[in-house]
Amino acid sequence: MKSAAHPPPPTAANRQRPRRRPDLTLPLPQRDPAIAVPLPLPPNSAPSSATAASAAAVIQPINFSELDRINRIGSGSGGTVYKVAHRPTGKLYALKVIYGNHDESVRRQICREIEILRDVDNLNVVKCHDMYDHAGEIQVLLEYMDRGSLEGIHIANEATLADVTRQILSGIHYLHRKRIVHRDIKPSNLLVNSMKQVKIADFGVSRVLAQTMDPCNSSVGTIAYMSPERINTDLNQGRYDGYAGDIWSLGVSILEFYVGRFPFAVGRGGDWASLMCAICMSQPPEAPATASRQFREFIACCLQRDPGRRWTANQLLRHPFVTQTNNATQPNGSGGGTQAHQLLPPPPRPHPSSA
Repeated sequence: MKSAAHPPPPTAANRQRPRRRPDLTLPLPQRDPAIAVPLPLPPNSAPSSATAASAAAVIQPINFSELDRINRIGSGSGGTVYKVAHRPTGKLYALKVIYGNHDESVRRQICREIEILRDVDNLNVVKCHDMYDHAGEIQVLLEYMDRGSLEGIHIANEATLADVTRQILSGIHYLHRKRIVHRDIKPSNLLVNSMKQVKIADFGVSRVLAQTMDPCNSSVGTIAYMSPERINTDLNQGRYDGYAGDIWSLGVSILEFYVGRFPFAVGRGGDWASLMCAICMSQPPEAPATASRQFREFIACCLQRDPGRRWTANQLLRHPFVTQTNNATQPNGSGGGTQAHQLLPPPPRPHPSSA
Protein backbone atom coordinates (compact mmCIF):
# COMPACT_ATOMS: atom_id res chain seq x y z
CA MET A 1 0.00 0.00 0.00
CA LYS A 2 1.41 3.23 -1.09
CA SER A 3 1.78 5.97 1.44
CA ALA A 4 0.02 9.27 0.81
CA ALA A 5 2.03 11.65 -1.26
CA HIS A 6 3.55 14.55 0.72
CA PRO A 7 3.80 18.01 -0.87
CA PRO A 8 7.30 18.85 -1.96
CA PRO A 9 9.26 21.08 0.38
CA PRO A 10 9.20 24.81 -0.52
CA THR A 11 11.97 25.90 -2.79
CA ALA A 12 13.30 29.34 -3.63
CA ALA A 13 11.37 29.21 -6.88
CA ASN A 14 8.17 28.31 -5.05
CA ARG A 15 8.62 31.13 -2.52
CA GLN A 16 9.03 33.69 -5.30
CA ARG A 17 5.86 32.65 -7.18
CA PRO A 18 3.11 35.30 -7.25
CA ARG A 19 0.03 34.76 -5.18
CA ARG A 20 -2.72 32.98 -7.11
CA ARG A 21 -5.46 35.10 -5.53
CA PRO A 22 -4.07 38.54 -4.78
CA ASP A 23 -7.59 39.75 -4.03
CA LEU A 24 -7.76 37.58 -0.92
CA THR A 25 -6.43 39.36 2.18
CA LEU A 26 -6.81 38.94 5.91
CA PRO A 27 -7.89 42.11 7.70
CA LEU A 28 -5.59 43.31 10.49
CA PRO A 29 -7.24 43.71 13.89
CA GLN A 30 -8.12 47.34 14.67
CA ARG A 31 -7.16 48.84 18.05
CA ASP A 32 -9.64 50.97 19.88
CA PRO A 33 -7.85 54.32 20.44
CA ALA A 34 -9.90 54.88 23.55
CA ILE A 35 -8.20 51.98 25.31
CA ALA A 36 -4.93 51.82 23.38
CA VAL A 37 -1.81 52.20 25.49
CA PRO A 38 1.80 52.55 24.34
CA LEU A 39 4.03 49.54 24.50
CA PRO A 40 6.55 49.59 27.37
CA LEU A 41 10.07 50.61 26.51
CA PRO A 42 12.83 48.03 26.68
CA PRO A 43 14.56 48.10 30.08
CA ASN A 44 17.82 49.55 28.73
CA SER A 45 16.10 52.42 26.90
CA ALA A 46 13.99 53.75 29.75
CA PRO A 47 15.36 57.05 31.13
CA SER A 48 16.67 56.97 34.65
CA SER A 49 14.63 58.68 37.33
CA ALA A 50 17.44 61.21 37.86
CA THR A 51 17.53 62.10 34.16
CA ALA A 52 13.75 62.37 33.96
CA ALA A 53 13.63 64.56 37.05
CA SER A 54 16.36 66.78 35.65
CA ALA A 55 14.57 67.17 32.32
CA ALA A 56 11.31 67.98 34.09
CA ALA A 57 13.04 70.61 36.18
CA VAL A 58 14.40 72.30 33.07
CA ILE A 59 11.13 72.24 31.14
CA GLN A 60 8.81 73.12 34.01
CA PRO A 61 8.00 76.86 33.85
CA ILE A 62 7.95 78.97 36.98
CA ASN A 63 4.49 80.23 37.86
CA PHE A 64 4.45 83.98 38.50
CA SER A 65 1.95 83.56 41.35
CA GLU A 66 4.50 81.42 43.20
CA LEU A 67 7.04 84.27 43.43
CA ASP A 68 7.28 86.31 46.63
CA ARG A 69 9.05 89.67 46.59
CA ILE A 70 11.60 90.05 49.36
CA ASN A 71 13.21 93.44 48.82
CA ARG A 72 14.34 95.88 46.14
CA ILE A 73 17.97 95.36 45.08
CA GLY A 74 18.35 97.92 42.30
CA SER A 75 16.60 100.48 40.14
CA GLY A 76 17.21 102.61 37.09
CA SER A 77 15.46 104.53 34.36
CA GLY A 78 14.16 101.30 32.80
CA GLY A 79 12.62 99.77 35.92
CA THR A 80 13.32 98.13 39.25
CA VAL A 81 14.94 94.84 40.23
CA TYR A 82 13.62 92.84 43.19
CA LYS A 83 14.95 89.84 45.02
CA VAL A 84 12.21 87.21 44.94
CA ALA A 85 11.77 83.69 46.28
CA HIS A 86 10.08 80.79 44.51
CA ARG A 87 7.70 79.56 47.20
CA PRO A 88 7.65 75.82 46.34
CA THR A 89 11.45 75.48 46.15
CA GLY A 90 12.75 78.41 48.21
CA LYS A 91 15.14 79.29 45.38
CA LEU A 92 16.06 82.96 45.00
CA TYR A 93 15.81 84.93 41.76
CA ALA A 94 16.06 88.54 40.59
CA LEU A 95 12.87 89.94 39.07
CA LYS A 96 13.35 92.88 36.73
CA VAL A 97 10.15 94.92 36.45
CA ILE A 98 9.94 97.20 33.40
CA TYR A 99 7.40 99.90 34.17
CA GLY A 100 5.13 101.97 31.97
CA ASN A 101 3.03 101.82 28.86
CA HIS A 102 5.54 101.74 26.02
CA ASP A 103 5.01 102.61 22.41
CA GLU A 104 5.52 99.95 19.80
CA SER A 105 9.19 100.71 19.06
CA VAL A 106 10.16 100.62 22.74
CA ARG A 107 8.18 97.43 23.26
CA ARG A 108 10.06 95.83 20.37
CA GLN A 109 13.36 96.82 21.98
CA ILE A 110 12.26 95.30 25.28
CA CYS A 111 11.18 92.09 23.57
CA ARG A 112 14.53 92.00 21.76
CA GLU A 113 16.32 92.30 25.08
CA ILE A 114 14.32 89.45 26.54
CA GLU A 115 14.81 87.22 23.50
CA ILE A 116 18.56 87.84 23.69
CA LEU A 117 18.59 86.93 27.36
CA ARG A 118 16.56 83.76 26.90
CA ASP A 119 18.95 82.51 24.25
CA VAL A 120 22.08 83.15 26.31
CA ASP A 121 23.70 80.24 28.11
CA ASN A 122 27.15 81.01 29.45
CA LEU A 123 28.82 80.72 32.84
CA ASN A 124 29.80 84.41 32.79
CA VAL A 125 26.50 85.91 31.62
CA VAL A 126 23.49 86.31 33.92
CA LYS A 127 20.84 83.72 33.02
CA CYS A 128 17.28 84.64 32.07
CA HIS A 129 14.81 82.04 33.35
CA ASP A 130 11.42 83.35 32.26
CA MET A 131 9.34 86.42 31.43
CA TYR A 132 5.84 87.56 32.33
CA ASP A 133 3.38 90.21 31.18
CA HIS A 134 1.67 91.04 34.45
CA ALA A 135 -0.72 93.94 35.05
CA GLY A 136 0.66 95.78 32.03
CA GLU A 137 4.26 95.43 33.20
CA ILE A 138 6.89 93.30 31.52
CA GLN A 139 8.73 91.31 34.19
CA VAL A 140 11.85 89.26 33.58
CA LEU A 141 13.01 86.50 35.93
CA LEU A 142 16.80 86.45 36.16
CA GLU A 143 19.55 84.57 37.95
CA TYR A 144 20.15 86.04 41.40
CA MET A 145 23.73 87.17 42.13
CA ASP A 146 23.96 87.32 45.92
CA ARG A 147 27.07 89.52 46.20
CA GLY A 148 25.79 92.35 44.03
CA SER A 149 27.79 94.40 41.54
CA LEU A 150 31.47 95.30 41.38
CA GLU A 151 30.74 99.03 41.41
CA GLY A 152 33.04 100.82 43.85
CA ILE A 153 35.23 97.74 44.33
CA HIS A 154 39.00 98.27 44.58
CA ILE A 155 41.04 95.26 43.39
CA ALA A 156 44.72 96.07 43.86
CA ASN A 157 45.90 92.46 43.76
CA GLU A 158 46.72 91.67 40.13
CA ALA A 159 46.20 87.93 40.46
CA THR A 160 42.65 88.51 41.70
CA LEU A 161 42.04 91.14 39.05
CA ALA A 162 43.36 88.82 36.34
CA ASP A 163 40.80 86.19 37.33
CA VAL A 164 37.98 88.76 37.33
CA THR A 165 39.16 90.03 33.94
CA ARG A 166 39.29 86.53 32.49
CA GLN A 167 35.72 85.83 33.54
CA ILE A 168 34.40 89.09 32.09
CA LEU A 169 36.30 88.50 28.86
CA SER A 170 34.87 84.98 28.62
CA GLY A 171 31.38 86.43 28.79
CA ILE A 172 32.14 89.17 26.26
CA HIS A 173 33.77 86.67 23.89
CA TYR A 174 30.67 84.47 24.11
CA LEU A 175 28.36 87.40 23.37
CA HIS A 176 30.48 88.62 20.47
CA ARG A 177 30.55 85.12 19.00
CA LYS A 178 26.75 85.25 19.04
CA ARG A 179 26.91 88.67 17.34
CA ILE A 180 25.67 90.44 20.47
CA VAL A 181 27.10 93.83 21.41
CA HIS A 182 26.38 94.77 25.02
CA ARG A 183 27.19 98.51 24.68
CA ASP A 184 26.99 99.24 28.41
CA ILE A 185 29.87 97.34 30.01
CA LYS A 186 30.59 99.06 33.33
CA PRO A 187 31.23 98.04 36.96
CA SER A 188 27.56 98.25 37.98
CA ASN A 189 26.66 95.76 35.24
CA LEU A 190 29.26 93.23 36.39
CA LEU A 191 27.80 91.04 39.13
CA VAL A 192 29.38 88.50 41.45
CA ASN A 193 28.04 85.66 43.59
CA SER A 194 29.27 83.86 46.69
CA MET A 195 31.14 81.34 44.50
CA LYS A 196 33.24 84.24 43.14
CA GLN A 197 31.70 83.89 39.69
CA VAL A 198 31.60 87.18 37.79
CA LYS A 199 28.78 87.60 35.27
CA ILE A 200 27.71 90.27 32.81
CA ALA A 201 24.22 91.67 33.37
CA ASP A 202 21.75 94.24 31.99
CA PHE A 203 21.09 93.88 28.31
CA GLY A 204 18.79 96.88 28.23
CA VAL A 205 20.93 98.54 25.56
CA SER A 206 22.32 95.50 23.77
CA ARG A 207 21.68 94.72 20.12
CA VAL A 208 22.11 91.67 17.96
CA LEU A 209 24.20 92.64 14.98
CA ALA A 210 23.66 91.37 11.46
CA GLN A 211 25.64 92.31 8.39
CA THR A 212 22.70 94.25 7.01
CA MET A 213 22.09 96.32 10.16
CA ASP A 214 23.14 99.92 10.58
CA PRO A 215 26.14 100.70 12.80
CA CYS A 216 25.46 100.85 16.51
CA ASN A 217 25.71 104.60 16.89
CA SER A 218 22.78 105.38 19.17
CA SER A 219 23.21 107.40 22.33
CA VAL A 220 22.15 104.71 24.80
CA GLY A 221 24.57 103.58 27.46
CA THR A 222 26.70 105.31 30.07
CA ILE A 223 28.89 108.03 28.55
CA ALA A 224 31.62 107.63 31.18
CA TYR A 225 32.51 104.21 29.77
CA MET A 226 31.80 104.92 26.10
CA SER A 227 34.58 104.80 23.51
CA PRO A 228 35.72 108.10 21.92
CA GLU A 229 34.38 107.27 18.46
CA ARG A 230 30.96 106.49 19.88
CA ILE A 231 30.68 109.83 21.67
CA ASN A 232 32.18 111.90 18.85
CA THR A 233 31.02 110.58 15.49
CA ASP A 234 33.60 112.76 13.71
CA LEU A 235 36.25 110.32 14.90
CA ASN A 236 37.10 107.18 12.92
CA GLN A 237 35.37 108.57 9.81
CA GLY A 238 32.01 108.22 11.51
CA ARG A 239 32.27 104.43 11.75
CA TYR A 240 31.42 102.68 15.00
CA ASP A 241 32.43 99.10 15.74
CA GLY A 242 30.30 97.88 18.64
CA TYR A 243 32.65 95.00 19.41
CA ALA A 244 35.61 97.37 19.78
CA GLY A 245 33.40 99.69 21.83
CA ASP A 246 32.79 96.91 24.37
CA ILE A 247 36.55 96.37 24.66
CA TRP A 248 37.13 100.07 25.44
CA SER A 249 34.45 99.92 28.16
CA LEU A 250 36.09 96.79 29.57
CA GLY A 251 39.49 98.51 29.71
CA VAL A 252 38.10 101.54 31.55
CA SER A 253 36.30 99.27 34.05
CA ILE A 254 39.33 97.06 34.74
CA LEU A 255 41.59 100.07 35.21
CA GLU A 256 39.03 101.58 37.59
CA PHE A 257 39.07 98.39 39.66
CA TYR A 258 42.86 98.57 39.91
CA VAL A 259 43.29 102.26 40.81
CA GLY A 260 40.14 102.44 42.92
CA ARG A 261 38.63 105.43 41.09
CA PHE A 262 37.36 106.48 37.70
CA PRO A 263 40.59 106.61 35.65
CA PHE A 264 39.97 109.88 33.76
CA ALA A 265 40.82 113.33 35.07
CA VAL A 266 37.14 114.14 35.62
CA GLY A 267 34.67 112.39 37.84
CA ARG A 268 32.45 109.67 36.43
CA GLY A 269 29.40 111.68 37.43
CA GLY A 270 30.61 114.89 35.81
CA ASP A 271 28.68 116.84 33.23
CA TRP A 272 28.43 115.61 29.66
CA ALA A 273 30.77 118.23 28.18
CA SER A 274 33.56 117.55 30.68
CA LEU A 275 33.36 113.81 30.17
CA MET A 276 33.31 114.20 26.39
CA CYS A 277 36.43 116.37 26.42
CA ALA A 278 38.26 113.98 28.76
CA ILE A 279 37.39 110.87 26.73
CA CYS A 280 37.58 112.23 23.20
CA MET A 281 40.34 114.87 23.34
CA SER A 282 42.85 113.63 25.89
CA GLN A 283 45.14 110.65 25.62
CA PRO A 284 43.65 107.38 26.90
CA PRO A 285 44.39 106.69 30.57
CA GLU A 286 47.23 104.33 31.39
CA ALA A 287 47.89 101.93 34.22
CA PRO A 288 50.28 103.36 36.83
CA ALA A 289 53.99 102.64 36.55
CA THR A 290 53.84 100.60 39.76
CA ALA A 291 51.69 97.98 38.01
CA SER A 292 53.23 94.99 36.27
CA ARG A 293 54.30 95.31 32.65
CA GLN A 294 51.72 92.74 31.66
CA PHE A 295 48.89 94.72 33.23
CA ARG A 296 50.05 98.02 31.71
CA GLU A 297 50.21 96.43 28.29
CA PHE A 298 46.83 94.76 28.72
CA ILE A 299 45.18 98.12 29.48
CA ALA A 300 46.92 99.66 26.48
CA CYS A 301 45.55 96.89 24.25
CA CYS A 302 42.03 97.86 25.35
CA LEU A 303 42.33 101.64 25.43
CA GLN A 304 43.58 102.38 21.93
CA ARG A 305 42.04 105.53 20.43
CA ASP A 306 41.94 103.80 17.06
CA PRO A 307 39.28 101.07 17.45
CA GLY A 308 41.03 98.99 14.80
CA ARG A 309 44.04 98.64 17.10
CA ARG A 310 42.08 97.36 20.07
CA TRP A 311 42.37 93.64 20.64
CA THR A 312 39.35 91.40 20.39
CA ALA A 313 38.00 89.51 23.40
CA ASN A 314 39.40 86.31 21.95
CA GLN A 315 42.88 87.81 21.62
CA LEU A 316 42.75 89.37 25.09
CA LEU A 317 41.92 85.99 26.62
CA ARG A 318 45.38 84.88 25.47
CA HIS A 319 47.16 87.98 26.80
CA PRO A 320 49.90 87.24 29.37
CA PHE A 321 48.12 89.31 32.02
CA VAL A 322 45.06 87.05 31.77
CA THR A 323 46.96 83.77 31.39
CA GLN A 324 49.52 84.48 34.11
CA THR A 325 49.86 82.13 37.06
CA ASN A 326 52.24 83.27 39.78
CA ASN A 327 53.87 86.53 38.76
CA ALA A 328 50.86 88.87 38.68
CA THR A 329 51.66 90.54 42.00
CA GLN A 330 55.27 91.25 41.08
CA PRO A 331 55.72 94.93 40.12
CA ASN A 332 56.97 95.53 36.59
CA GLY A 333 56.76 91.83 35.80
CA SER A 334 59.80 90.95 37.92
CA GLY A 335 58.32 87.62 38.95
CA GLY A 336 59.40 85.94 35.72
CA GLY A 337 57.74 82.96 34.14
CA THR A 338 55.82 84.92 31.49
CA GLN A 339 57.15 85.13 27.99
CA ALA A 340 57.98 88.52 26.51
CA HIS A 341 54.97 90.26 25.04
CA GLN A 342 55.13 92.83 22.28
CA LEU A 343 52.34 95.39 22.66
CA LEU A 344 52.31 97.05 19.26
CA PRO A 345 51.41 96.42 16.57
CA PRO A 346 48.53 94.18 17.66
CA PRO A 347 47.72 91.05 15.70
CA PRO A 348 45.15 91.36 12.92
CA ARG A 349 41.62 91.59 14.24
CA PRO A 350 39.56 88.67 12.95
CA HIS A 351 35.81 89.07 12.55
CA PRO A 352 34.16 88.31 15.93
CA SER A 353 32.02 85.57 14.44
CA SER A 354 35.17 83.66 13.49
CA ALA A 355 37.26 84.64 16.51
